[in-house]
Amino acid sequence: MKYQKITEKAMLNKKQIVLLLFILVAAIIRLFPHLPNVTPITAMALFSGVYFSNKKLAFAAPLLAMAISDIFLGFHTISIFVYAAFVLVGIIGMTSKKMSFTSILLSSISFFIITNFGVWLIGYPKTLDGLIECYTLAIPFFRNSLIGDFFYAAVMYFSFEFVSKKYLQTA
Repeated sequence: MKYQKITEKAMLNKKQIVLLLFILVAAIIRLFPHLPNVTPITAMALFSGVYFSNKKLAFAAPLLAMAISDIFLGFHTISIFVYAAFVLVGIIGMTSKKMSFTSILLSSISFFIITNFGVWLIGYPKTLDGLIECYTLAIPFFRNSLIGDFFYAAVMYFSFEFVSKKYLQTA
């Protein structure tokens, strides 16, 4: 019984290391050339919320990965909104406890609403027309975000399921 608890604890640590590697790879992919908004960042935050049992790590890992990649890509005036959206996407992952069509779509929509609200606050007239213009001009980027979010969420989910079954199962 004592050995089983030690093994389970070791597996949890091994699982956390694998999860951190997934987050690291997602952050690195963000540095490669890509279509606008076709990145793994929202999928990374959702994935963290779903799979990390340690809640602090679920938030810290994707935020730290974003901050490190932003050092290379540059921070923007809306970065605070991006990071806030990440926290909400992490909460969506924790609440849903699975990578599903609904959790991915809700994450994408939340990210779109929060980040573009930041764009509106910083770069558009503070009028209803300015708000409508901001969100309307962002629609093509939202399409790209959906493509990236669903693609990378699927890649992360199926890759982690494979790695988990192959290397993280106890005998």
